[in-house]
Amino acid sequence: MPEVESPLNFPISASTANGNSSGASILVIDDEAGIRESLEVLLSFEGYSVRLAVDGEEGLKTLDMETFDLVLLDLALPGQSGLELLPQIKERLPELPVIMITAYGTVDNVVEAIRAGAENFVQKPWDNEKLLADIRSAIARHRAEEENLQLKRTLKQRYNFSNIVGKSEIMLKVFDLVAQVAPSRSTVLIQGESGTGKELIAKAIHANSPRKDKPFVPINTGAMPSELLESTLFGHVKGAFTSAVASKKGLFEVANGGTLFLDEIATMGMDTQAKILRVLQDKRFMHLGGIAEIQVDVRIIAATNVDLRQEVREGRFREDLFYRLNVITVDLPPLRARREDIPLLSQHFLEFYANENSLSPRKLSADALRALMDYEWPGNVRELENSIERGVVLSHGPIIGSDLLPGHITGRSFQDALLEHNPNASLFDILEDIERRIIIEKLERANWNQTDAAEQFHIPLSTLNQKIKRLNIEIRKKGRD
Repeated sequence: MPEVESPLNFPISASTANGNSSGASILVIDDEAGIRESLEVLLSFEGYSVRLAVDGEEGLKTLDMETFDLVLLDLALPGQSGLELLPQIKERLPELPVIMITAYGTVDNVVEAIRAGAENFVQKPWDNEKLLADIRSAIARHRAEEENLQLKRTLKQRYNFSNIVGKSEIMLKVFDLVAQVAPSRSTVLIQGESGTGKELIAKAIHANSPRKDKPFVPINTGAMPSELLESTLFGHVKGAFTSAVASKKGLFEVANGGTLFLDEIATMGMDTQAKILRVLQDKRFMHLGGIAEIQVDVRIIAATNVDLRQEVREGRFREDLFYRLNVITVDLPPLRARREDIPLLSQHFLEFYANENSLSPRKLSADALRALMDYEWPGNVRELENSIERGVVLSHGPIIGSDLLPGHITGRSFQDALLEHNPNASLFDILEDIERRIIIEKLERANWNQTDAAEQFHIPLSTLNQKIKRLNIEIRKKGRD
């Protein structure tokens, strides 16, 4: 059977796309016999399993006895209204999508229903094709969310992984390799483009190793000059250099018994590389300025976003250190090579940032998810995470449309997105929104470091802070690898 595109851009069979043999079950709660019969005929013809209830009491009893993928709920019910019944449904089944149906749709009703957790609001008389499209979209989102939760449980049970999401074949191979190498003492080299999640994989290796109760110590070796890096790694004695007013332990000592994660290891100078090599060979080192040898038991996990073999060939990286590090290699794929993971990753970040910002659950519209699926993602998972965080922070309701995604992802300008969202916007509104979005995007690219963002804007930090305050931009914590 040919494949077609579902509302969420998942490749599915034609029968699943129109509901046939999809196994989806829908509960209709409506007191009008004609409405119930019409919906039963329409939905059954599309292949859905349909149950009917005449009021809230019967509907709740049915929900307690059977499992459903969606509820169609009438607003005007005898006894309890649909708006009174909706919170009870959500209390029992928080993730179950509910579409409200009514002949008396007011703005207040819509707002109240959406706030109470309704997926959508359809007014009688409805357009059959639009109603079916809304139902397919809601069920697809619901199943993606359930799949995400099940995947997290499976990964947790099988691998003890946290914050790692993926169902693609290429990522499942990575998970199997991580699970296999984690219990060993071997050095691991993680290779992948920037933003692919190398530190998360390193943490997963540590968490599944016998060292899991000992420290996991990460350091970005490209973020500091050579002398400071050596002091940070190996420690120093008092007087070792001008600013060494007191002795200090290094990260090798801090990580003793545990794992030291050396990110961007290709940026290390040759002298530092030689000292790292000695620790790997002899498990000994000396403080800067010291004479006593210190023995440690530390597992090294290194990461790089460049080709270390090429660095060796060009004389920028020691060949002996490369072979010491390259005992086991984990190659992380770019996000564009695992597009089937984008819906699950997006859902994961939607849940995380909605909770972090104390917001109700957020969902992506079909066009927003389609834009995410079509984009090339040069910044990989980190860029996706920042894009989802942006959408959550800027959203005013449960559905995040493509207008809230960065313009370079959707191909639309800020002005187009704003005018689509609010065609009556004034020039002042447009300019203010453009300024807000530009500042947020620059802050995202600067990893929410205001000083760096101000330098990139070529303005004083105080000026940027004034704009952030005036535009009510909430400063986020620094992003994760």
